[in-house]
Amino acid sequence: MAATTHTVSNQVPPLVGYDVFAADRALTEAVERHLAPDLLAGARDELGELGRAAGSAQVQEWGAQANAYPPELRTHDRYGHRIDEVEFHPAWHRLLGHAVGAGLTDAWGRPAGHVRRAAGFLVWTQAEGGHGCPLSMTHAAVPALRTDPVLAAEWEPRLTSTVYERGLRPPAQKAGVLFGMGMTEKQGGTDVRSNTTRAEPLAADGEYLLTGHKWFCSAPMSDGFLVLAQAPGGLTCFLLPRVLPDGSRNVFAIQRLKDKLGNRSNASSEVEFDGTWARRVGDEGRGVRTIIEMVAATRLDCVTGSAALMRQAVAQAIHHCTYRSAFGGVLVDKPLMRNVLADLALESEAATVLALRLAAAYDAGTEADRAFLRIAVPTAKYWVTKRCTPLAGEALECLGGNGYVEESGMPRLLREAPLNSIWEGSGNVQALDVLRVLQREPQALNAFLQEVGRARGADHRLDGAIKDMLTELADLHGIEARARRLVERMALVLQGSLLVRWAPPEVADAFCASRLGGDWGAAFGTLPHSLDLASIVERARPVAH
Repeated sequence: MAATTHTVSNQVPPLVGYDVFAADRALTEAVERHLAPDLLAGARDELGELGRAAGSAQVQEWGAQANAYPPELRTHDRYGHRIDEVEFHPAWHRLLGHAVGAGLTDAWGRPAGHVRRAAGFLVWTQAEGGHGCPLSMTHAAVPALRTDPVLAAEWEPRLTSTVYERGLRPPAQKAGVLFGMGMTEKQGGTDVRSNTTRAEPLAADGEYLLTGHKWFCSAPMSDGFLVLAQAPGGLTCFLLPRVLPDGSRNVFAIQRLKDKLGNRSNASSEVEFDGTWARRVGDEGRGVRTIIEMVAATRLDCVTGSAALMRQAVAQAIHHCTYRSAFGGVLVDKPLMRNVLADLALESEAATVLALRLAAAYDAGTEADRAFLRIAVPTAKYWVTKRCTPLAGEALECLGGNGYVEESGMPRLLREAPLNSIWEGSGNVQALDVLRVLQREPQALNAFLQEVGRARGADHRLDGAIKDMLTELADLHGIEARARRLVERMALVLQGSLLVRWAPPEVADAFCASRLGGDWGAAFGTLPHSLDLASIVERARPVAH
């Protein structure tokens, strides 16, 4: 074919070489809102470094490589010895090392640590979502271990370290470690109280041998795991190290790695315990109560991780439409495409604002904040993670056929999108958890209502939605079957109240009109045409500096 027939035109330049943090106005404003002035400059520097790295060609290539070359299981060495190791592409280690070095496993011991970490997690996981799993579990293990001061003193400095050391060695020989968790089993899934893994006490206080299996054990290359097993006193939480203090390998037989829809860079496994040594965490019979704070923290990361996926999908869609021309002009100026992009941008900003508000409640740490989190975390986890998959699919469609091609990166976002809705309890589990809190902890509902009430009177559609929500809450008839509808309404009211208080008027107006006022269709791109859609799109547009 003659070269003159192969002129490349009207193709979009890659979104690369930009600051992922600075280009996200919803996120930068949330950080400014929730951090004290004396912390802001340092946080901006940290997040700017992370944002520029995440937007670089190098890190984007690492993300592609980590997914193109997924982990491989090596059960035995060349001589037939059982080793149960997982090998990762070097790109995985580079991503994980940068994340640990940036403090993404350290939120509990520094000022405003949760907001700073949540913002960093939202920025960095846009480069690659799979390695967020070990980061999340390592971060979330801290509150569970604090139920045992001795264990916390031993492990917490390594969990919150900014040093990433790959490879299995005795934890005492490592400056930093990673943690995983093993709760679900073949017969029970989310119903962990039906677990059959047995824990038999040894002579030494707090030491046990475990026998059983775990159907999902993520990040099996980690240095330690929090697992649930049936002790003589009932379901109990245990700390299970991969390497014992004497340097020998603990019994941790990886049967296979899961072949997953997405999250390809991360290893999820099935493991067997057969006389596996572990230390008890908390009292016997109180395993769920001990590990529940870890679950809550990872659920918040599900919200933040989904917000990250949404933001990256929206950024790619708006970037594409800014440069791609069709039917006599660039796509971003076409009224119907502008409606789609604005609708996606609204969903993304609402998710980001909610995620950072929850992180700020962790930092505040008052009893009212803790009560608010008990109901707001499962509410947010239910709704934000549910919205991620349709948003990713619509954003992919904005790129047309180019978005359906792997090189665009959009298929990877779409495959990753359902994960956070499933991990740490699917939608039904979250909705039922909200009902449980409503029934048992009236102070949590009070804290929730106080939060949304801060915006009362600012928008009549929000006021009407709050009134309708209260009517739903007062009606107990068929409450379990209505749980999803109720939790969806609660999430939208919470997001609306936050946007009315903090977002620009055009964003809050569009959200209230569509999500709360009912002037909206069943698909993205059905906002009222009279809204200031151009300003919403421009606000969300990523600008490469």
